[in-house]
Amino acid sequence: MIGHNQGPTMEPGAAWRTHCWGAARKALLPHFPIEVLRGRLRRADELGLDYRTYAGIRATTGRDIIAVLFSSNALELHKGQMQVRLAVRQKLEAMAADRRGLATVPLQPDDLLAAAPLVAAFAAPAAFASFSAQRSALLAALGKLPSDQEILVGAYGAEAEWCSAARLAGYVPASEVFSQ
Repeated sequence: MIGHNQGPTMEPGAAWRTHCWGAARKALLPHFPIEVLRGRLRRADELGLDYRTYAGIRATTGRDIIAVLFSSNALELHKGQMQVRLAVRQKLEAMAADRRGLATVPLQPDDLLAAAPLVAAFAAPAAFASFSAQRSALLAALGKLPSDQEILVGAYGAEAEWCSAARLAGYVPASEVFSQ
C-alpha cells in the first residue's frame, strides 16, 4: 500500500513469533563443552588458522584438518625469488599438519622443496587445465590422504577452483594464513 514504510507488524502475536524465531535459531547452534572448545582453539592455533576459519571448515566436513597444500604463489615463490620470508618459514615449521606444496609453472617441485619446509612437493595443475586434469594433478599430490581432511592455501581465485576439483575441505587465502 502507498505510504507504508514496511515497519514492524501491528498484528497480534508479533512478539511471540519473534520469540519463537529466536529460540529456534538458538537451538540450531551447537553447544560444545568448554573442553571441546579449548581443544578446537588449540588445534586452530596449531594449524596457524584463526578459530572462525577452522571451525567453519570443521563444521562443513565434520572432520579435522590433517594436511595443508600450499601453492608456490601462496608462499610468494617465483623465478628470481626462491626464498620464503622468515615469518612464513617459521609459521610453516610450527604448523602441526602434513605440509605439501604445489609448484606452479615455471617452478619445479624440487625448487619448492629446496625453498620451503615442506614434506613433499608436486606440480600444480596447469593454468586453464580441464577439471579432470586439475583433479588428476591434485589427487597425485594428495597421495593416500583423504581429500576432505586437506585444505588449500592459495593466492589467486583460480586456485580456489582446485578445491572443488579435488573435493578438498576448503580454501584459505594466503593473506589470512600469513598475515600475522
